[in-house]
Parts: sequence; C-alpha cells; structure tokens
Amino acid sequence: MAVQHAQVAIVVIGYDDVAHVADAVRSALAQGPAVREVIAVDDCSSDGSAELLGRMAAGEPRLKVIRRPTNSGGCGTPRNDGLNAVSSPYVMFLDSDDVLPPGAVDALLAAAVRHDAPVAAGLCLRKELPSGRETPWQHELYTRPALVDHPARRVRLVRDTLSVNKLYRTDFLRGHGIHFPEGRFPYEDFVFTARVLAAAPSIALVPEPVYIWHVRRSAARLSISLDRANIANWRARIEADQVSYDILLGAGEKRLAQATRARFLDHSLRMYARELHLRGAEYRREWWTVTRAYLASFDEGDFASVPAPGGVVARVVLASEEPCDLDRLKEFAARPARLNPPYARADDGSPIWSAQLPQVELDHLLVRPAHLLPAAVDAVLRPRARGTVLRLRLHEMYGRMAQAGPEAVEAELVERDEGRPGFSGTAPLTAHPDSSTWSAEFPLDLAALGRGTWDLKLRLRFKDGTHRESTAHAVAGAGLLSRRALPSLRHAVLLVQPYATHSGALAVRLAPGLSGVTDVVRRRVKRFFR
Repeated sequence: MAVQHAQVAIVVIGYDDVAHVADAVRSALAQGPAVREVIAVDDCSSDGSAELLGRMAAGEPRLKVIRRPTNSGGCGTPRNDGLNAVSSPYVMFLDSDDVLPPGAVDALLAAAVRHDAPVAAGLCLRKELPSGRETPWQHELYTRPALVDHPARRVRLVRDTLSVNKLYRTDFLRGHGIHFPEGRFPYEDFVFTARVLAAAPSIALVPEPVYIWHVRRSAARLSISLDRANIANWRARIEADQVSYDILLGAGEKRLAQATRARFLDHSLRMYARELHLRGAEYRREWWTVTRAYLASFDEGDFASVPAPGGVVARVVLASEEPCDLDRLKEFAARPARLNPPYARADDGSPIWSAQLPQVELDHLLVRPAHLLPAAVDAVLRPRARGTVLRLRLHEMYGRMAQAGPEAVEAELVERDEGRPGFSGTAPLTAHPDSSTWSAEFPLDLAALGRGTWDLKLRLRFKDGTHRESTAHAVAGAGLLSRRALPSLRHAVLLVQPYATHSGALAVRLAPGLSGVTDVVRRRVKRFFR
C-alpha cells in the first residue's frame, strides 16, 4: 500500500539542547512527504536553541517554531503546546536529543491506515553514546506485524511506557481529551500511555525500528531515566505509577491496571533495588519507607501476577521496617536473578528468605523448572602472567540443583559497548564430595581480548537438556578484585581490573599497552583532583 502524503505532524520538544535539537528536527523532516509539518517547541531555552530553530524554519516551510515565554519544568507542557498546534490527521512526538530513523513515519502510517487503527507503535532502540551500542526496548511486543484490537488482549503493552515510538490519530487524542501532565511531572509518559490505553484503541504493531533513544550517561544534565540518585526521582516514579493505575482502574480496565502493578514490581522495583547499596544511609532509609508505604496498597493478586524476583523483593521490603540484606537483594533483583546463600528453612523445612525474615516464603523454588531457578554461581578471576584462570562454583539450592543434574557450563566474555564476542568455552561441572557445590575452570588469554569492558555470561546445562542463562557473583576479598599489570608478549603490558557490577556480577576491564596504562592513570589522577 502506498503511504498517503502529508498526513503526519511531528512535535519536537527541547530545552537548552542546542547541540542536538537540529539533528532531531532534520531526522523528522527527512521522513519525506508523509510529514506535513514539524512543530518544534522550545521550552524557553537560553542557549541559542530557539534562534537556531528560527534560522532552520526560515528555509523550511514545513517547520514551525513555538517558543514558550517561561520554562515549564517538564516535558508534558511543551508536548501539549505542540499537540494543540497540530493540523495534521496524525501526530508523533520526538525529544530534542533523539532521532527518528529513516522510514519510521512511513512504517507507522502504513500500519495505521491499513488497519484503520488510532494508534500504531514500533520498535524503539536505546543507543548508548558514544559507543553506538543498540538495545531494543520491549522487543517482545515488536517481533512481527500485528493488530491488537483491544489493549487488554495484550497486557504487555502497559510495559511500553514510551509515547515517542508511536503514531496517534490526532482526532483520537483530542476526542478522548488525552494529554500529558502539565508542569514538572517526571515520568509523564507513564500517565499519557495509561490515558491512551484507557481509551481502548486498536493498536497496530510494526517490527521496524521507529525511534532512536540516545542514552548519554556522561551528559552534564542526565535524563530523567538516568538521574536516579535523588529520592525525588523515586517518589516521582511511584506517583506516576499510581496515577497510571488509577486511570486504568477508573476506566474499568482491571487487567491493564493490574499489569501496571506487575510492571512496577518486575521493572521499577528491581531496577532501583539493584542500585540501593550505592546510595547513602539517609536515601536508603527514605527509599525503604516510601516503598513500603506504596507496596502496602498492593493486594495478594498483584504479587501473584508478577515474576518471582520482583514479588520476593517486595515481600522483603514489606517484612522489614529497616533496610536489610541489600547485597543479597541487589543480586536477586538482577537480570537474570541470582539467589546467593545462605538458604534458610522454616521449622517445617520449607524454604524462606532468611532466619530473620521467615515470613518471606520461597516455596515457589520447589516447583519452578530448573531453567527458571535463580541459580547462584560464584566467580573468581585470577589474572597471572603465565595464564589467567576463571573459576566458577555453582551452589546447591534446596536440593533443586542436584535434582536438575548440572552437567556443564558455557562461559562467554562479551565486550559491553560494542557487544562483540571474545572468549567462549564449555567446561564440565564437577560435584564436590559434600554435594553442596559444583565447580568448573577455564583458562583465559586476556591479551587476545583487547581493550574494553568485558561482561561474563553463563549458560548452565542440565541432564534433561534444559539450560539456565545466568551471570556470576563476583567474589571479593584477598585482593581478588584489585587491578594488576601483567607482562604481555602481544601488548608489552596488560592492565587487568576484575570488578563487581552494580548488580554484583563479575566483569573485567582491560587496558592493553603502555598507552592504555597511561590512559587509566590519567583518569585516576583527574578523578582525584576533582
């Protein structure tokens, strides 16, 4: 089907982003004749963004610039301003620091027109900068073209909280009074998406990438999704989550409302719990208090509908008035989950989180298939001039590991920024005489990997042919995670730094050659004098 021309408006919002806003606008205009208008809303910038947009508009009749007289403090108000100015049948939203890939509008518009759908949605790619590594967002929704005739028929739609990877029929949004929260309201997309789903539109899904979400972790001003070190961020996320739940429940969409609870437990709670050990004591206490208060509004059905790790983390928080077990929680909240020992039991022998929190029951571990168990593997990397050794130890877990019969483990080192594979190998898992652990060992040639940060990924293979994807707990102590300089025939010298990630998994940084060592020393000196 030929795409209809001049059907789409793209609303681009920005604030003090003169370095990127032109690229965003150009990517919108480059979508071709399907785009009738690009409406750039400048939220009272002081860095020359508005002037730059004005110069661009002077030579581009499709570009209209709206400059707000005061800063709104958020993303919702400028998006609403742009939406109010739209004259096209369809509308999309674009942030100033992101871009639309070629063909995005055509793919979404074709699907919307073909199915007469008020909403069309496509794949968003999170692109890490400067490395360029891309990770699909909620890719399970976008594996193939599909038409969802009612959102409740695919409740996973609740998990795609983005407003920007979608095309909306303008009269649908206006007819249902759908808009973004005004003013400073972080996570405004949560509320907007809930309002869209509450209106029960049919939604056309396309597998093509339609939005590039740029992730700049080193930016001077972090995006809302990255700026999680302040407790206000967590409070704002909970507020947006609660408002979304109320919207859907008020519209009679009970399944979708419950799915927002599951989203909170399985995504938000796990993400922030993984980072809790990095925060100060005051933050942790306030986070714990705020989270317990919110979780108290959940019912048993909410916990039962979520994958086990999120539900267990929630029950631990509810069971203790003070922050506890943070190191263990961060690893259980990881993806994939790891439940580190000790493995406590209640008086009747049933599994529990700990002797201190016996009310947090882990009975589900007795019936879950082996490939879903939160297997705990310890990892020790011993860099040596004559050959580096990686040692792994798999722990028994309430008898389930022995029942599954661990046979072998596949280990792989993957470079984090570019995703390129390095070492890979398979080793048998050997049972210890006490039957409580199994071990495996791999010789590694780190010099062959080269510069970069390398993540360790594991696959445990069981006797029934199933497997469990996992990572490994980085064992600390006795200098195991200290930096070492190794002589190398290939590089003269190789700087090796085994370390634990935020979720406690083993990773290793490599800096080959004298220039690599110099770079590391320079960065350390720069941090020291900051």
